[in-house]
Amino acid sequence: MPSLARHRLLPTETGPALRALGEWTAPAAPGGGLHPGDVGWHLRFHDAAVLLWTDGGTPVAVGFLDGPVLRVTAAPGADLGALAADAEEMLVSGNDSSDGLAIPGWEPDQKESWLVLSWAPRPVSSRAEAVVGAAMTSDRVLVHRAAFAGSTFTVGRHRTMLRSPAGGLAVETLVCTPAGEPAAAATGWFAGEGQGIAQGTEACSRARGRGGTRTISRPAPPALRLPSDQTRRWRP
Repeated sequence: MPSLARHRLLPTETGPALRALGEWTAPAAPGGGLHPGDVGWHLRFHDAAVLLWTDGGTPVAVGFLDGPVLRVTAAPGADLGALAADAEEMLVSGNDSSDGLAIPGWEPDQKESWLVLSWAPRPVSSRAEAVVGAAMTSDRVLVHRAAFAGSTFTVGRHRTMLRSPAGGLAVETLVCTPAGEPAAAATGWFAGEGQGIAQGTEACSRARGRGGTRTISRPAPPALRLPSDQTRRWRP
């Protein structure tokens, strides 16, 4: 792949990378190291950088550095050897790692495991009821921070994420307790024509073991069939 080129995209320039990932994401389950939602979540940082590899101007891989981990998804038929050789130039052996792109001579790390579930369109029976409204940001962030100790997610970063080129791909759902307190949340991402990925299902301690995660998980996939400009808030 003599014309392979690596480009460092600013957040406002990530449209081509998102479109490429949407075309490459498999209908049944995401493959590689990332999908459009991963890039969307990464863009919560105003200084986030996304890598786009092209061959003769055609996108062949998308990735970004997630701390010491290079996460990459390559196009079907891409020259993985050439991509790996270029990616290795950015990594420090023994310290960094690669997710989604095998580096020759590097050993696989089995410590990380991910569960991927697929959803086929069908009627959904749920206690959730849609409440349309834009005043959900604070509650959405509150659930995330309660679910993940040490989280740096803020209202400002949430807004930065939704204002990025990936913002139009996001569909967010929120479950509240009968008293109106935020209890669980999920973010779904449109990932190419006719498909979406529900990601980031989170529950506060008050909702764990009480059906909060189940309640939020059920409406999230069908919500991805709605127009991307609709924000969803759910109550049990």
